[in-house]
Parts: sequence; structure tokens; C-alpha cells
Amino acid sequence: MKIKKELKIFQAVLLVAAILLFAGLRILPSHAKAVPVSEKAFAARVVDGDTVKLSDGRRIRLIGVDTPELHYSDKLLRDSNRTHKDVKEIQAMGERAAAFTRQLCEGKPVKLESDVRKLDKYGRSLAYIYLEDGTFVNAKIIEEGYAQVMTIPPNVKYADYFLKLQRQARDARKGLWAITDNM
Repeated sequence: MKIKKELKIFQAVLLVAAILLFAGLRILPSHAKAVPVSEKAFAARVVDGDTVKLSDGRRIRLIGVDTPELHYSDKLLRDSNRTHKDVKEIQAMGERAAAFTRQLCEGKPVKLESDVRKLDKYGRSLAYIYLEDGTFVNAKIIEEGYAQVMTIPPNVKYADYFLKLQRQARDARKGLWAITDNM
């Protein structure tokens, strides 16, 4: 009889602990739930505002980040039609975004964090990048107004956080938002 009572108390304590743990995780901001950074690397070159080439040759496409196109492509033409901006104007904004990303992480050691999907449809590795000092590169580019949020499920770990940063950058007319409202 005593064992059954102790077992019921133990089960109740476990249930309460599980509920508190679940509730605690639900109220944390999404960016605070990061899994540990998984890999160290070196950012050898910035290809454009949202793509970094590592010293091992891999191209890392920054998850959740979409900067204006720098290079001539179908996407550049689609963006020109969508925004009613000249191709050269979009490429100029793309150069500013690339310059910001270059200044931020080119030639520096970085840490990579992956999400659910590891590769994009072009075979580039997808990752969140952090500098040694803890700067979250993907977030910083959005926060300073050099990118828009681009969420492609299932890689949505920081989507809400990125949207919040984008709203703040746009409201403050930071980065590219100072020159356009429809990047």
C-alpha cells in the first residue's frame, strides 16, 4: 500500500516537472532555444549578401536571409518585376548587402549551426553562422537592414525572431530600408 502511494506521488512529481519544463520552453523567445553550435569553420570569402564560401570550399547559404541579387540571374529579373526597380538598382543594393556581410564575417573563424534541412536545391549547405564573439550573422544582416526574411520550411527555427528584427530595421529605416520600402 505504501509503495503504491509513493509511486503515485512520484508520477505526480514527474508530471508536474514535465509540464513546467514544457511551459518554460514555450515562453522562451525562439532565438533562445538554439541547439549548441555544431561545427567550426573559416569564412574565406563572401560570395554575395547571403552566401559565404568556407576555406574547405563549401558554399554556405544563410538560412532565413534573402539579400538583393548581386549577380545576373532569373531571380534578379523576378525581383525587378516584383519591385518595379531597375536591375542595376537591385544589383547596387546587392553590392551594399554583400559589402556588409563581407565586413561582418569574411576572413574570420565562424561556427555553423544547422537546422532540419542541410542542403538547398542547388546543393549549397544551409546554416546559421556565428562569429567567435557570439554575433549571430544571419540575424545581424537582417537587424541592420541588409536583408529580408526568407523562410523555407522545415528550416524555421528562428523565423519569428528574424521577422521581429526585420520589422525593427524597416521601422528604423536601417540599411537598405533607408532607400527602399520593397527590397
